[in-house]
Amino acid sequence: MAKAAKLVVELNEGSVDRLGMLLAQIADLTKEADAIKDAIKLAGESMEGSFFKATLTKDVDKKIFDKEFFVQQHGEVAYDAYTKNIQITSVKVTSR
Repeated sequence: MAKAAKLVVELNEGSVDRLGMLLAQIADLTKEADAIKDAIKLAGESMEGSFFKATLTKDVDKKIFDKEFFVQQHGEVAYDAYTKNIQITSVKVTSR
């Protein structure tokens, strides 16, 4: 599959406002998508639309790492030996 071209944005005085509006729309759309997913889960079966199919997957075992238990059993020093710190740069958007 071909890679999509990366979108290049020229920053200007409206860029931050546009970003805030996009993030607000994403939040609203995510709420709506989550509500539909919850309804499908409640229905208990996969569903098909005209263009998409939603497949319900049940009873999947998933392993997660229990940090608190590991530290309790082996100590913070052992945990620190298997982890590393990385530098993260992020952008936080708030309304004015």
